[in-house]
Amino acid sequence: MSRDFRLSCPLPNRPPETIQLAHGGGGRMMRSLLERLFLPAFANQWLDARHDSAVMRIGAEQIAFTTDSYVVSPLFFPGGDIGKLAVFGTVNDLAMAGAHPLYLSAGFILEEGLPLATLEAIVASMREAAAVADVELVTGDTKVVDRGKGNAVFINTAGIGAAADVEISPRRVQPGDAVILSGDVGRHGIAIMSVRKGLNFETALESDCAPLWQPVSALLQNGVDVHCMRDLTRGGLASALNEIAFDAGVAIAIDERAVPVSAGSSRVRTSRARSAVRGERRAVRGLCHGGAGEPRARRSERLPAERAVARHRHSRRPRRRDRRSAGRARQL
Repeated sequence: MSRDFRLSCPLPNRPPETIQLAHGGGGRMMRSLLERLFLPAFANQWLDARHDSAVMRIGAEQIAFTTDSYVVSPLFFPGGDIGKLAVFGTVNDLAMAGAHPLYLSAGFILEEGLPLATLEAIVASMREAAAVADVELVTGDTKVVDRGKGNAVFINTAGIGAAADVEISPRRVQPGDAVILSGDVGRHGIAIMSVRKGLNFETALESDCAPLWQPVSALLQNGVDVHCMRDLTRGGLASALNEIAFDAGVAIAIDERAVPVSAGSSRVRTSRARSAVRGERRAVRGLCHGGAGEPRARRSERLPAERAVARHRHSRRPRRRDRRSAGRARQL
């Protein structure tokens, strides 16, 4: 007896002619938009580096310059808020280029009807975060849009830092490099989802957003030859590894079991949140341990950029819906 079996996918199978939410998700569609429109329009050596910050020399000084926008909903979530995220996210983009964060700008797009108390709480959080990160907010702008034409608050930031005299970028990634995580994954995304979707947890779970310059500075001061760094955001670990793989022209293999996930993230009570955590882990398999237990990227040949993919292996018997893709490398 035959059945009419059809697969459906939330992503279009050809480039759309209108902007979709996925264009801002940090994944394949966002990369396609950048390569189709923005990179050709503004082509230069700094954009070609494909890094979180542009590193440039002005006179005798080398600086890093970055910008970011924050449209998170809800505005407040366990462990943070949009203001704290805006400050730490910007200083971390500078740190990923090996730069000491110094100065920030902030642009606020406010929706008519926003309670002043809400804005005061966000500004206070930004002030505290800037003090923790040891940066100064030195310029800014404020605009107000009509009621219903914004999501209460959007924040755009820019940051400037003093860059170290070393190159830290995807171009330096090479076969045999170690892939090292500084902490567990999934915590920030699940913390936001818990408020947005009304999820319950067996244990309390808070966002781990924090400034990263101090640990980066320690690496550089101790002479560690860091090739590339990424502050995991929207697309998580999977998207970050794919971006690096494409830009460096290599394949990255990691082991799901070596990816740390907090106890709270792995014990969410709803199937929707559990699937989100599994998706983050399933996307990153293959990291093998070398001498002294050090996580080490699996050695692989350098590939043309158009063929470079982050690959994974199935370490368990796949469920029925996964069997079609079991045992073969695939693009995430």
